[in-house]
Amino acid sequence: MIQDIDPKVFRNAFKEKKAESKDLFLAYDAENVLVHEEKTKLWYPSFADFDATFPDLKNNAQFLFEIDDINYYWVDEEGLDQVEGWVYVSSRRFRSEPKYWRSFAGAIGLQLSRWYKDHGFCSRCGASTTHAENERMLYCKSCGFRVYPTISPCVIVGVHDGDRLLLTQYAGREHTRFALVAGFVEIGESLEEAVHREVMEEVGVRVKDLQFYKSQPWPFTDTILAGFFAALDGDDAITLQEDELALAVWMDRKDIPPEELKISLTGEMMESFRLGKV
Repeated sequence: MIQDIDPKVFRNAFKEKKAESKDLFLAYDAENVLVHEEKTKLWYPSFADFDATFPDLKNNAQFLFEIDDINYYWVDEEGLDQVEGWVYVSSRRFRSEPKYWRSFAGAIGLQLSRWYKDHGFCSRCGASTTHAENERMLYCKSCGFRVYPTISPCVIVGVHDGDRLLLTQYAGREHTRFALVAGFVEIGESLEEAVHREVMEEVGVRVKDLQFYKSQPWPFTDTILAGFFAALDGDDAITLQEDELALAVWMDRKDIPPEELKISLTGEMMESFRLGKV
């Protein structure tokens, strides 16, 4: 999955440190990320690449994380793509980059950049927020309100009946690949309760014998995914929640399309079932 970057090591501990020319930075224009246009892989810029044209860039950079001994920063600056050789490309590239550590770095950076930009002002009193010096937190000097990165829990459910797996396709989505039943956990709800509710809401069937499979951080939607397999309990007739799903079908294990680039928990769960590991 996208976070499986071994032997490289991701270190997300917050540090208050100034950027140096050798460090890398991540810059975004909406959902697009700045990379070198002549590279076929995701090649992120260093401050050294921009020292001549943006000499103050290091002074306004926000430390994000480390991968091995490389420091990554976020910068919010216009005109970076005017420098020769650098362009903004769609963050969809994160889903096709074979070197997971490159896509993971870009996706986590995008998640954190969204958080910083979305909380520039206090949601309680409207005053500007300030970056804490000892932790990844924004606070309001006016009213004392604090805000930390938002992480929402979500369940992914592989509903099975013998050698059949219940596959779905989302409605109104650009991606039309098969997926599994999924949804956010509601307030006051356990993960297991969310599994039963989401399956009933989306496809109208009941499940039993829940088995936790694995979890995954999913920076694209600020979520932590919890994967479960669950057996069909009773009638297999599907009642589709049409505002959420375009399709839901029972598919035999041997007919499930193989997953080549398993960056997601959904893809890994489908592949595990297809190969008979579940």
